[in-house]
Amino acid sequence: MIKALLSLMVPCGSVLFLSACLPDIPETIQQGMVYCAEGSPETFNPQRVTSGTTIDAISQQLYDRLLDIDPASGELIPALATQWRLSEDGKTYWFTLRQNVQFHHTAFFSPGRTFNAQDVTFTFNRITHTEHPYHAVGGAVYPYFQSVDWSSLVKAVVAENDSTVRFELNRPDSSFLSNLATDFAAILSAEYAEQLLQQSKAELLDQKPVGTGPFFFKEYKKNQFIRYYRHPEYWRGKVELSQLVFDLVPDNAKRMAKLLTHECDVVAYPRNAELKLIAERPDVEVQSQVSMNVGFWAFNTQKPPFDNVLVRKALAYAINKDAILDAVYFGYADKAKTLLPPTSWAFYQDLPEQQYDPSKAKELLAQAGYPRGFSMDIWAMPVQRLYNPNALKMAELMQADLAKIGVKASIVSFEWNSFRRKLSEFEHDSVLIGWAADNADPDNFFRPLLSCSAAGSGSNRANWCDPNFDNLINQALLTADIKQRRSFYLTAQLYLDEQMPLVSIAHSKRFQAKSVKITGVTINPYGGISMAAARKAL
Repeated sequence: MIKALLSLMVPCGSVLFLSACLPDIPETIQQGMVYCAEGSPETFNPQRVTSGTTIDAISQQLYDRLLDIDPASGELIPALATQWRLSEDGKTYWFTLRQNVQFHHTAFFSPGRTFNAQDVTFTFNRITHTEHPYHAVGGAVYPYFQSVDWSSLVKAVVAENDSTVRFELNRPDSSFLSNLATDFAAILSAEYAEQLLQQSKAELLDQKPVGTGPFFFKEYKKNQFIRYYRHPEYWRGKVELSQLVFDLVPDNAKRMAKLLTHECDVVAYPRNAELKLIAERPDVEVQSQVSMNVGFWAFNTQKPPFDNVLVRKALAYAINKDAILDAVYFGYADKAKTLLPPTSWAFYQDLPEQQYDPSKAKELLAQAGYPRGFSMDIWAMPVQRLYNPNALKMAELMQADLAKIGVKASIVSFEWNSFRRKLSEFEHDSVLIGWAADNADPDNFFRPLLSCSAAGSGSNRANWCDPNFDNLINQALLTADIKQRRSFYLTAQLYLDEQMPLVSIAHSKRFQAKSVKITGVTINPYGGISMAAARKAL
């Protein structure tokens, strides 16, 4: 494997500069860092996506949220909100906002004030108010918030004064605070948005971003690179890196070659097969983190024959998960029997494990009216993600398994942004994809992936809407009692096992490979990566 990687290397001059090897990326000084990412962002506004590729590149680099999640404990901690309180009926929250937080000064915007309550009301009213001047800019698409039914939950967001914001809810929701801590809940600048409206350039809000995060936006060349500069007035303290470049390299082997020639300092999602070999090099190290995630195979349940539960169960029995874990994850993942990983407090420990049983699969297909099988497609992600490091390889293994029961499967893939767009239009029969949790609440798996509201937003890849399931997960949100919530979630997992809108395959660790000169690049159990504390030794 290392030989194969080395064959891709191109000799360079100084490894401290990129111009000799990458003419499309201007030189990066010693105090800067190059992160080799697997794809281009779809937008520079986290509200508009659920893609991990995009979130990694933008959310924690450019923005802050009202709340953060402690990566060690999973507890909510202050960020742009310093404290909060809840009414007795569970339907009103008050947030006290942090003072003297500076927005980015860029070539296209100079803030005239610090962060205040107007920025919070702008950020969330844009999502919920259809008459808001920014609601439909770039398309009225806010997939995560639509998947958790945010518009029906939040009645009003009110600025009581510059430092206090009030959220009024239509009903109690035990996941509300956790959702405010997700990467999608990034706080935008209302002042910048107003400037763009006056210039008739509203679409630039999501393309030329302004936030309060550790870096500010400098330039972007699609499919080539993103360049950020250090935010000198960052409220958490000095950012060590003077600049941060995301080198956009979809090909995994090329990313690895760039790491080994020091053209990249950090590489996203190395394939599991390469981890041990890369770690043997003295100049490179592999980091790992237990992560709340799941890789799964989703069926488009609105298309025949996948609208038939017997067919879905037959396909589940037909695939050999053990072989997949060996060939795709190389032992760095646990076999999944439900969406929730075993580290979740709502995990159903006693749920029976789905067995590999081709004979049972054939029997169910015959019962469903397909004794000779049928033809279908399997869409495979073109990028490596922590929950599925090699979707094409997985699809090939499943293709062979399905052939044994008479099902002819064709493998389909596209460039990543095209892949996601076509998925949202539900052109697929089935898809190999997954989910990495944005917080520790079990709801973060169930509603974004399988609720009726998520089917409308596009994050429900199974296109599955079941009122019985929705009722279970909605009931779990009306109480703060963990035992009651767990009871609803256990029942929900059993119901999913009976209906099989998707097949949970694996829960994987998250890995990244980096130069030993780099420290402080945080891979969290929840959400995207953060470069705020990154350092590069000279």
